[in-house]
Amino acid sequence: MPNAETISYFVFDIESVPDPALVSLVRTAGEQAPIDALKEYQTELMKKKGTDFVPYAFHVPISLALAKIRSDFSLKDLVVLKIEDGGPRNICERFWNGWKYYDHPQLVTFNGRGFDIPLLELTAFKYGIPLGKWFDDQKPSYQQCRNRYSGTHLDLYDFLTNFGATSIIGGLNLAAKILRKPGKIDTKGDMVQELMEEGRLNEIHSYCRCDVLDTYFIFLRASVLRGKISPEREVELIEQTRAFLEARVNETPVYGEYINAWERVENFLKSNDEISKLVAFSRLD
Repeated sequence: MPNAETISYFVFDIESVPDPALVSLVRTAGEQAPIDALKEYQTELMKKKGTDFVPYAFHVPISLALAKIRSDFSLKDLVVLKIEDGGPRNICERFWNGWKYYDHPQLVTFNGRGFDIPLLELTAFKYGIPLGKWFDDQKPSYQQCRNRYSGTHLDLYDFLTNFGATSIIGGLNLAAKILRKPGKIDTKGDMVQELMEEGRLNEIHSYCRCDVLDTYFIFLRASVLRGKISPEREVELIEQTRAFLEARVNETPVYGEYINAWERVENFLKSNDEISKLVAFSRLD
């Protein structure tokens, strides 16, 4: 039986940007200026696919927010690994070292199977970071860490979409707002590259923190559905998390913004509960 202080889950999210030099090398053999090559590629993608998002293989992580969750599902800490503290390699190395240090807690993401995990694997590949435990293929395939069914990684997007049988167009933002949580506030994913170019790294790190908080609350509700915690325990954990944020507003101001957005979403949905109004009206008949 694990101790209540055991870190059993890593709930995390990554913000990244494409590497212009790599884009130039792959697409023009380095003949085009990196920034120009990137802009041209993004324009091409927008025309073809309606999005200028460059494939993750060209990306480098610049911010990784990580919530350390105890075995009783409570939040112990929320930290951010930052590019300015040693570059993409340091972010990747510290994440995987932390996973080893805490004895391989379950990884929890929102769409991490399609982005965050492959990006961390490719970053480890780029810098030659050993991940023997993660890539261990000595066990039966269903027990190997990278196998969807091993339990090593819980992708909440997969969980909510029946492993891709359907989709959630609004993604994390919609899933969070369904639970009356903030979702996206002022910053959105497609703004990260521009913020990086303008040197506004703190805004990126704050945005990443908020995404992890949303992911944690979605994880709690998913844990209720899966029979891991009771609805009453979920309420307790939400109240504890709000207290955690309130106690740290001075050192991390974005927590205050998150709480305010949380209250705005709750108040809006309460005052505009059209379904309850319709039900009440039908009962008059």
